[in-house]
Amino acid sequence: MCKPITKGEVINQAILAAALIAIAMGMGRAAAAQEVIDATAFGTSTQMGKNVAVKIIIDRYSTAEDKKTIDEAFAKGQNQGLVNALSKMKSVGRIQIPGTLGYDIAYAVSVPSPTGRTVRFVTNRKISFGEAYRNTQSQAYNLTAGQINIDNQDSKKNAGVLYPAAQLVINKDGDLQIELRKNPWRLSGIIVRGEQKE
Repeated sequence: MCKPITKGEVINQAILAAALIAIAMGMGRAAAAQEVIDATAFGTSTQMGKNVAVKIIIDRYSTAEDKKTIDEAFAKGQNQGLVNALSKMKSVGRIQIPGTLGYDIAYAVSVPSPTGRTVRFVTNRKISFGEAYRNTQSQAYNLTAGQINIDNQDSKKNAGVLYPAAQLVINKDGDLQIELRKNPWRLSGIIVRGEQKE
């Protein structure tokens, strides 16, 4: 024989159902707020003729406090200090390339420009097993960075560059400079979906 359901149990089930619906709706809004940037990366110079699809997913942009952290880390330990700081930062997004698992983006900013904005990102580069095993010089180029110029008036003017293997150095004039392991990749065919979430 079935036990009758009390009024209190009905109220508890209704509260639980309402809470689950609220959580599901909140998750839906978070996913909608995600910004996705699709592009095609074209090799330059020695990689000419090669191209690959790139997807950059930004869940949120880095804060002024995040910028202060990486500025201080670079001032103290230059490239390795920056790498160490980035490895401790909470992910703000993800970069995906077909055929790979992709990896987290540690730092990303969106800076206004006269016709739109510029998205810049940097993260630690995954060192391959072969590089680590052979202790190659390429391990020093342990950052991946990129810049995407988004034109709000004409999406055909969207353009960018990807630095797959890079390091930051201070040159002889005391200026910050990016050094590359190989050539940068040109980003084009850029499509921006979702909404910018500061």
